Amino acid sequence: MSSGVAKKMESPEYVRVSSAAAMTLGVMPGRFFRGAKLYCLNLLLTYDNGCAGRCAYCGLERDRQTDESWDERSFIRVGWPVVSVEEIIKRMGDDCCSHVQRVCVSMVTNAKAKADTLEIVKRLSQRTDSISGLITPTTIDKNWLTDLKRAGADWLGVAVDAATPALFDQLRGKGVGGPHRWDRYWKTVEEGVEVFGRFKVGIHLIVGVGETEEEILRTIQTAYDIGALSHLFSFFPEPGSAMKDCTQPPVGSYRRVQLARHLINKGMARADGMAFDANGKLVDFGVSEAVLDEAVSSGLPFMTSGCDGKSMANACNRPFSNCTPYQAYMGELRNYPFKPAAEDVEVIREQMRDYSDVPTKVWVEGLGCAK
Repeated sequence: MSSGVAKKMESPEYVRVSSAAAMTLGVMPGRFFRGAKLYCLNLLLTYDNGCAGRCAYCGLERDRQTDESWDERSFIRVGWPVVSVEEIIKRMGDDCCSHVQRVCVSMVTNAKAKADTLEIVKRLSQRTDSISGLITPTTIDKNWLTDLKRAGADWLGVAVDAATPALFDQLRGKGVGGPHRWDRYWKTVEEGVEVFGRFKVGIHLIVGVGETEEEILRTIQTAYDIGALSHLFSFFPEPGSAMKDCTQPPVGSYRRVQLARHLINKGMARADGMAFDANGKLVDFGVSEAVLDEAVSSGLPFMTSGCDGKSMANACNRPFSNCTPYQAYMGELRNYPFKPAAEDVEVIREQMRDYSDVPTKVWVEGLGCAK
């Protein structure tokens, strides 16, 4: 006889998967615009009591104004349905996933996540040896990083998100009553490089939460000098979050940061060799016109930046997580999940030249969104 008690759909037996991953696994219907494919399955640990972080921009934040339960909330603008780890491992062996080159296991700030992340990575390692751990520095130490590598992870991700200490504290730390601290995150980046190796660590940065182009590029340079690559997101307001009324960064600004990040991460330029105007906007990339033109023509700087796969760069290509379908259709695909076509590159060139002072609303403690 049934006990009548519903089984909890929590980690480590269950995880949430991105909409793109759900479509790729065949647990949700849908098609990708322009025939894009997902090459990395993004998994997120899930708990009934959610995440203890209070990040102002995040859809998972406990105080988000929504009637949805934690496991129903959108994250990075899309839904993340709950699926069993066993089912994921099974479907990874099917034809629908034959092109997938990486799996990313993302922690949340929860006391159970340390042990559960190791357990999930260990189980996934039976199917693949290309596993990224997107981890929460607040809850782990260097010994745990070693355990993560032993469990089967070969790449580490650290979502720093905000590009300056002041913004980090305002959006993720004391400014919102959150537990995260800038110094702890950067110590973990350094420890991650020691454990996983140079350029096997990537930091996430969100463009458009109050920083200047100069500030974020100097942070990208700092990460590169430590031995970590940088992966970019364009801010997109999450309904119900503290930053719900804030606006995306101007596309011209995002394109310039994308290109400069590419040049820095390829060792072709340095932030301290670039030039910026009085408002911190990038006006000189510090390379010759020929080098710049070749980089832009390749389209590569404008693709989603993420962990590599076995035979491709940026396997973690997160299709369309930074823009609406309408924006993508109108030529404002913030992160291309495929190599931009020649006509895309021409649009990108025009966007990069746009220095118009488009008002951008960013979140300010006590004021909500302000210019």
